[in-house]
Amino acid sequence: MAKRMAKQGEARGVDARLEEVADAFEARDFEAALTSADALLRDVPDSPEALHYRAAALVEVGRLEDAGKAYGAALKMSPEDLEILFGAAEFLVCRTGEDREAVEEGLEWCGRGRKLAQRTDDVELVYEFLLLEGMGLNQLGECESALKILDQALTHMPRSTDAQLERGIALFELCRFAPAQEAFERVLKDAPDEAWAHHYLGLVAERRQDAKEAKKRFSRAQALAPEELPPPVALEEAAFDRAVEDAMRALPSQVKQYMDNVTLAVEDLPSDEDLLGQQPPLSPCILGVFRGTPVGERSVMDAADHFPPSIVLYQKNLERFARTREELIEQIGITVMHEVGHLMGLDEDDLWERGLD
Repeated sequence: MAKRMAKQGEARGVDARLEEVADAFEARDFEAALTSADALLRDVPDSPEALHYRAAALVEVGRLEDAGKAYGAALKMSPEDLEILFGAAEFLVCRTGEDREAVEEGLEWCGRGRKLAQRTDDVELVYEFLLLEGMGLNQLGECESALKILDQALTHMPRSTDAQLERGIALFELCRFAPAQEAFERVLKDAPDEAWAHHYLGLVAERRQDAKEAKKRFSRAQALAPEELPPPVALEEAAFDRAVEDAMRALPSQVKQYMDNVTLAVEDLPSDEDLLGQQPPLSPCILGVFRGTPVGERSVMDAADHFPPSIVLYQKNLERFARTREELIEQIGITVMHEVGHLMGLDEDDLWERGLD
């Protein structure tokens, strides 16, 4: 009896300390939450809840490598805990930047979590996993698959502005601009201050050359989310051309021999012809494109191969991509190298492995 009461008291003590961690986290005092979680884990190292809070707090204080390890430990201890599964998946999909492998792993956790949530008939978590899966697929450029997943999410939560926004992004990336516009306008009916919906409507207006509408939408988006959507970094024409010339001069000598017959051009935005020239279509936000047949694949029997290949850089997309003048100039160089990689016959996976994606 005494032992049972002692265990009950210990459990109440752990619950109280977990509540203390939760309170600090809710108050956005993430350092305090991390300190309390660490202290609890020293006494109760097998608490998956404490590990989960520790992982989430580590994300918020920017210690992403440690957060990944903490999520791994929490999942090892409690592999079917839906909250931990969702936290780990969200971390991998949303917090690891451009890490393709991390997003792919996050999608695996999404699939597992969704099946478990369906088994327990947790409709809200099924929706959350579907939405997160759609976001991850969009990040990987698998937008057709993202559309199917997001449509499933909307069957569970038809009024979800998050799912509708992500669905609009998938449509935009697939160059279905009219339905994308409808999706973003639908978002704004329920959430008029959704900055990303304004931003994408600006991109759609820009493509149809409605400069007034585009400016209005971009200004609204920048006012609502200045950190996420700052104004583009503009380079005057001479400076942009100089950055392109510098990038060409920096090419390895063994590559330059193939550049004699390659034309290099700068355009504002990619044309529909460039985007729809392959399936799935290219993203409207591409920074550059290679037109032609790669070295080593040309044939004297193919009439198209008698036309000189070309590389095109898209100035507005590049200026929107960068946060500073220095970053823009650097990105111009990376984009030139990326498209020259296509000239040499490298595909997207090859370029990703070389850090040129």
